[in-house]
Amino acid sequence: MNRLKLEQLLRQFFLEDIGDGDVTSETIFSAHERASGMFMAKADGVVAGVGIIAAGYQLLDPRIEVTIMKQDGERVQAGETIAVASGPVGPLLSGERVILNLLQRLSGIATVTRKAVDLLGHSSTRICDTRKTTPGLRMLEKYAVTCGGGYNHRFGLYDGVMIKDNHIAFCGSIARAVKTVRERLGHMVKIEVETETEDEVLEAVEAGADVIMFDNRTPDEVRAFVRLVPKPIITEASGGITLANVAAYGATGVDYISLGCLTHSAPALDISFNLR
Repeated sequence: MNRLKLEQLLRQFFLEDIGDGDVTSETIFSAHERASGMFMAKADGVVAGVGIIAAGYQLLDPRIEVTIMKQDGERVQAGETIAVASGPVGPLLSGERVILNLLQRLSGIATVTRKAVDLLGHSSTRICDTRKTTPGLRMLEKYAVTCGGGYNHRFGLYDGVMIKDNHIAFCGSIARAVKTVRERLGHMVKIEVETETEDEVLEAVEAGADVIMFDNRTPDEVRAFVRLVPKPIITEASGGITLANVAAYGATGVDYISLGCLTHSAPALDISFNLR
């Protein structure tokens, strides 16, 4: 994760939650009272975002020390300690909710991603994410995907071309859309084309696409389409794929499977923070 961007996000999140001050903690505790708090998993899963604990508390009070017990990408069982934070009790409690929200959210994404990866078994197919992320959290959520063993698709509209059905409909053809992009952007930007039929796949191959996506196709259709694509071209399956059927798609020989569910519907991993 980009440290500067992470700190910028945390400042915004703390401002939203703490505002002008934590009236409860600041009223009850003096600046000299100290405590230790444990971040503990209450369910089995995969950890992601532990760096947020130290980064967040450093912004609130540099006197807080954080000891990490579980690293990002490690499996954790219910009852295991993820990290311990020690320092002034007021800031420990003021930062608890924001830090927990992020840690639970990212660990939930990492957990679902690891499940998807495990379901593929020994398949060479890779799991990747989509742009279906929470606004403002894309950097963090995509990082969590990698902690779970997945890969990142494009981060935004700015770092890769994806020619979808609406682009093709307006341009008139896949060939024309790819040709226009090549002429205007040059060779440094990869071009992905979304396809739904055999004719579209063949047209994308002929047009020189770098990546060809098979959108909303069955495993049998994906298997047939993969055979039409020369090896140098990357293939991707997307649309209607869930944990329930991802293994079937992994057996098709496609290079990547993109799953929106990794980020748009992953349940948070249950994690608690308790002072001792």
